[in-house]
Amino acid sequence: MNGNIFTKDLLAWYDHHARALPWRLERSPYRTWISEVMAQQTQIDRVIGYFEHWMDQFPNIESVAKAHEEQILKAWEGLGYYSRARNIQKAAAVIIQEYGGDFPQTPEDIRSLPGVGEYTAGAIASIAFRLPVPAIDANVLRVFSRLLDIEISVSDKAAKDEIAKQVCQILPEARPGTFNQALMELGALVCSKRPLCENCPVSDHCVALKNKTVDKRPVLSPKKKSIQIEMATGVLLSAGKVLIQKRKPDDIWPGLWEFPGGGIESGESPEEALVREYMEEVELDIIPHEKIGVIKYSYTRYRVTMHCYLCKLTDTAPVTPVFNEASEGAFVLPDELDGFAFPSGHRRLLESMREDVRYSSLFSFSV
Repeated sequence: MNGNIFTKDLLAWYDHHARALPWRLERSPYRTWISEVMAQQTQIDRVIGYFEHWMDQFPNIESVAKAHEEQILKAWEGLGYYSRARNIQKAAAVIIQEYGGDFPQTPEDIRSLPGVGEYTAGAIASIAFRLPVPAIDANVLRVFSRLLDIEISVSDKAAKDEIAKQVCQILPEARPGTFNQALMELGALVCSKRPLCENCPVSDHCVALKNKTVDKRPVLSPKKKSIQIEMATGVLLSAGKVLIQKRKPDDIWPGLWEFPGGGIESGESPEEALVREYMEEVELDIIPHEKIGVIKYSYTRYRVTMHCYLCKLTDTAPVTPVFNEASEGAFVLPDELDGFAFPSGHRRLLESMREDVRYSSLFSFSV
């Protein structure tokens, strides 16, 4: 590969075809950082709205550090992988305390921030500070697996090392951030999972295209088998209020709010599981008297089928819950639910109730 010609062709294409993304219109270390973290595991089209809302609510590092965690989680609601949001706030506190509020400028210092990996540090250092360091994400791995016609899985260390070596050799000192963004843009728009080789500005450099192996690159590791889970969840109404609880710090989705419920055990019906879970979690005797519907969602390897019910207390049940499996909880008015951050399955349950004519009078809020 002729690095000079490759770089020239790639940058010329990017200068003409780059998307006008909001974090590119006004660059700063803070904006670059937030956009890069949001874009992890998330489609760019979805990131745009979240990014703009985040910047309205948290315009600078200090505002993130001072915010309540629930404000941070609520702003992140729907993006998933909530540890990213918590790490942003932890990193903001570090920047305030150790760097006087100024974003660190060396790749090593950036990399030391909570939640910042090698790729994110490279992206910030090159884009915001114009330092000649690579930023190799999944898009770049895919592009170079084809450019070099790599015959082993791109998740293997040998493949990653070879790609990093090649990127470093052709990384221009004059426009490193632009070059890194151009590679990522090429992977997103042209050299995607379904490549558009006829539109590729660097196809002359592609060994896989010459060898007719583009459709076989990148080589991927075998997918891990998904795990199916059946759950039951209940929306308990009592005296016009709804019971919610906050997940513990060491639990999955820590700090997010949910309706009580849990896994359906062997031999149980969803209704039986829900009665048991309510007694175990909050020590309330409930009746699941109406099925709201079934919500299906995924996280990591898990595929969840969640049976959702509207519940009421039995005539003899106490009305004061004991939160055995949560850090806290409360009965809240339905129109207050919009102020709490929920995991995606429970948020979708709220949305379905809002749209269901059976519950529209109860849930007249905007989720």
